[in-house]
Amino acid sequence: MSGGEPDTKTGRKGIAVAALLLTASILALLRPAPVFAQETELRGEVSESAILADQQRKARQLRAQGSLDQAAPAQAAADQTPANPYQPESSGAVPDDDQTAAGSIFDQPQATDDPFADNRTVAKPRRPSTARQRATDANAKSDAKAADKKKAKKKPGQTTDSTTKTAATGDQADTAAADEDGANRRAVTIDSVDRQKLDPGAERTGSIEGQKIKPEDDPFAAPGIKVGTFVFRPTLEQGFTATSNADNSSGGRSAVLSETALRFSATSDWRENSAVIDGYGIFRNTLTGQKINDAQGRIEGQLNVDLDNELRAIAKLGYEAVPESASSPDAIAGVTSQPLRQTVNGSLGVEKDVGKMRYALTGAVTHDFYGDANLSNGTVLSQKHRDSTLYSATLRTGYQVSPAITPFVEAEAGRRVYDLRLDSNGFERSSTRLGARAGLELDMREKLSGEFSVGWLREAIDDDRLPANAGPYVNADLKWSPERGTIIGLTGRTTIESTTTANESGDLLYSGRLTGERQVRANLTANSTLGLDWRDYTGSNGHDLILSAEAGLTWWLNRYAGLTTRVKTEKLTSSLPGRDYVANSVYLGLKVQR
Repeated sequence: MSGGEPDTKTGRKGIAVAALLLTASILALLRPAPVFAQETELRGEVSESAILADQQRKARQLRAQGSLDQAAPAQAAADQTPANPYQPESSGAVPDDDQTAAGSIFDQPQATDDPFADNRTVAKPRRPSTARQRATDANAKSDAKAADKKKAKKKPGQTTDSTTKTAATGDQADTAAADEDGANRRAVTIDSVDRQKLDPGAERTGSIEGQKIKPEDDPFAAPGIKVGTFVFRPTLEQGFTATSNADNSSGGRSAVLSETALRFSATSDWRENSAVIDGYGIFRNTLTGQKINDAQGRIEGQLNVDLDNELRAIAKLGYEAVPESASSPDAIAGVTSQPLRQTVNGSLGVEKDVGKMRYALTGAVTHDFYGDANLSNGTVLSQKHRDSTLYSATLRTGYQVSPAITPFVEAEAGRRVYDLRLDSNGFERSSTRLGARAGLELDMREKLSGEFSVGWLREAIDDDRLPANAGPYVNADLKWSPERGTIIGLTGRTTIESTTTANESGDLLYSGRLTGERQVRANLTANSTLGLDWRDYTGSNGHDLILSAEAGLTWWLNRYAGLTTRVKTEKLTSSLPGRDYVANSVYLGLKVQR
């Protein structure tokens, strides 16, 4: 027995050691490793709602911390600290969510006893989307503004920090925070952010260079000058004319002339009524050749006024000064300069529309007076016996078949009165004027517009020894545009030319012009004119035929200046002796407009 005791004791000691080792192994296995426990909790995908809630919680903590620093940081910290805070025993364990002071579940734990802590890569939390981040920032700003408004509404005796008072309530603060988190989760979603209205000031617009600009109809048209309520457009043209017949007479000679032309137009920009003023002046002086020194010009204004009861009033007033033409039937031979003929004319008309009927009544006055003629022998020949005044009234009635076509009939009555009852030859030159015509008004906008009429015109002289000036009447003023940039014009006029020549009554002059204007390019314009004049002398078989043709070009250097040139030929053939002539001329000049 004694020999076996040592073995028994040794066996017991071995069993005890084995039991201790087994117990230590079991305890070692049961002890959790902080590194792996923390990695297990973070393993897997984190939801967007959890990230958003964590960011909102941090924002509230920052606002609460700022309020506590301003009011009573020590008292607020005591009120917010729980009586029995939870202290985890295991290192690396995460505290409960209600312990906000301990931090967020996404904060990195302190791995003091982790041998692999120095080599471990920390995974950064994913940032929310841009839309969600903007919504979170907007909510944080709105909460801050609401807190500022509450501070402003506090009375002087009340506590200035509402956040401190709320933190002292404990569970109530947690409940309010939880409700706010739920409301934000329901309100702030990706779809709701997309439905928010954009700030108009933040929208991008296209560049100015990329936008299409509508081209001007006439980029080289005069822009005009604003003068009061009118737009004034002046044009100055200076050039030189080389001609084979300086004064367009049977005895005319060649010459080189300096020619200056001033033209202008003024148009009103009134809201209802309108006014237009046009004028021109031409001055010619001889540089070499036949002596010519003359000037002519005209100015005319028109006023349109809309009255009540569908009435419209049209008033015109004009003045013209032109030297007597050397080819005129009343031209005086052997003078250094022909007498100057001046004309003052005015008219007043009233128009009314009744259904499709059109009515117009116009009264006009024209006064002609002549200057003295300077004879080559130094004497002066008076022309007072030629001064006269024509009074006339015209009644027009039309029916509008369509907006584009209006046929009409017109009747005219007038009286021509000479300043001297008897001329130098003892004839009574005053006369009575009667006329009737029918015509058509056309209004097809820019395609075709204007009017033409035909009829009969008669002017009976008071002196029975002189026959009346009478004959067919033709009048036309049409504009036709067959295509864009091309304008064809047709004008026609019938004029009774009275005279003070002994035993002669005068003549009827029929004038017609066919004009064409073509915009070859934006800065190049071509124009042409064909003219036909027929003069029929009353009481004899005498007549004059005048043919003319003209072509010109204007090349605009810019909107304000251009070069212009034209060539012209004119020929008069007469049944009376000593009246035939031919005149050819070339002009080159510079035109300036504004």
